[in-house]
Amino acid sequence: MRIVIIGATGHVGGYLVPRLVADGHDVVAITRGTSAPYRDDPAWQSVARVIADREAEDAAGTFGSRVAGLGADAVVDLICFTPESARQLADALRGRAHQLVHVGTIWTHGTLTEVPAPEDAVKRPWGDYGIQKEAIERLLLAESRREDGLPVAIVHPGHISGPGWPIVTPQGTTDLDVWRTLAGGRELLLPGFGLETVHHVHADDVAQLIRLCLERPLEANGEAFHAVSERALTLRGFAEAAARWFGREARLRFVPFAEFGASLPEEHRDAAYQHVARSHSMSIEKGRRLLGYAPAHSSLAAVAESVEWLRQAGRLGDDIPPVQFG
Repeated sequence: MRIVIIGATGHVGGYLVPRLVADGHDVVAITRGTSAPYRDDPAWQSVARVIADREAEDAAGTFGSRVAGLGADAVVDLICFTPESARQLADALRGRAHQLVHVGTIWTHGTLTEVPAPEDAVKRPWGDYGIQKEAIERLLLAESRREDGLPVAIVHPGHISGPGWPIVTPQGTTDLDVWRTLAGGRELLLPGFGLETVHHVHADDVAQLIRLCLERPLEANGEAFHAVSERALTLRGFAEAAARWFGREARLRFVPFAEFGASLPEEHRDAAYQHVARSHSMSIEKGRRLLGYAPAHSSLAAVAESVEWLRQAGRLGDDIPPVQFG
């Protein structure tokens, strides 16, 4: 197939593009600039690059037609953030492309009632990002289920992890000092009893699920799927496991959330609240049953790989020992 990927050089695209090239597809990468992909791979040498400023072209009403003009059999959209942007793309691709795979977020769910939550759980999103992504999901699923609509499959990743960038910590932040604290055996504050949850996924497992949607369109189109690891992590268990990677026992102190939030650097307080207040734990049964989705990385394995990359890149300082996982 000819597959166009919007936002191709980011975290997920770094794994998805080589997978699709290896499968023999003709891949076109749409990016805002000429920056190198997060993951280098010889496959990029056979990928066509198209430079486009989506925000500016959406405002001008030209982005959808630009994508449609590339003659794709399928389009993978990794960077759509508003219903208006999604509508413009769907209108342009209707009757021209065979499939759109849209990448959303588990934050479309908001606060959960039963866990692990399936994709069809009642959604009450909060926060602009989750609200916008949930509106995009409703719009695109309705589009896909129309008799003359554009076929759409939706992939909702959890907290994307893997080498190349900071990841969500046991405090619900991306503060690198959390790893230094655990590696050094210092006290780490956690909210409540530390039983709130975070649900990670390796970027390559997100790529796996997107690829499955492309390979099995009859099962995927008109549906949404969670892209997460097999199991979520409690903050307490996460911190205890991470400390053991460095040969330490975690020194944890549990405090009310107000005290916990006040203890954090100001730039990390909102992220902690956003993650801890949601405490997502998602089911992957639907993706497993319909598409054969089988994440290759546990939450802990994905994070351990990320932390070791940070250490090797010199992001954690000179005195942090190698991560010992598994």
